[in-house]
Amino acid sequence: MTRRSLTVVTAAVLCTAAVSGVCAAYWPGGGGGSATADTATNLTGVTVQAVTVGDSPATTLLPNGTAEAVVKVANSNSFPVTVTSVSLIGGQPVTAANGCTPTGVTFLDQAGAWVVPAGSAGTLLHLPGAVAMDATSASGCQGTSFSIPVTVVARQ
Repeated sequence: MTRRSLTVVTAAVLCTAAVSGVCAAYWPGGGGGSATADTATNLTGVTVQAVTVGDSPATTLLPNGTAEAVVKVANSNSFPVTVTSVSLIGGQPVTAANGCTPTGVTFLDQAGAWVVPAGSAGTLLHLPGAVAMDATSASGCQGTSFSIPVTVVARQ
């Protein structure tokens, strides 16, 4: 049985991700004989792209509430990939487009199965309730967008 996985780490939702690939092969034990398998060596081409105005979330973020986050993922591979998690990169701050502080914004890690088709130039992942804002958010944060540094994990 061959299992392939691809881990994509990005510095921010609005930036292109750095990509690294991981392959593993596993044969259950027992018995005699020989076995062979091939694993892919070219597991690249999954990136997080800049979200544009038309890619806006369906909900608005308000203090003491949650809203949808939108992540745009491209897949230049010749096979579809499945994103299995989107997580906040530890120690990285959420920043506001207009520079307001404190943002009071946090990202709630997500798990699921979002399929990104082969050759996709940009598939939008809609993550309902993935962003929260607490009451410490500065008034100047009203009406702005936020950049959230995330790690995206995908597999074939």
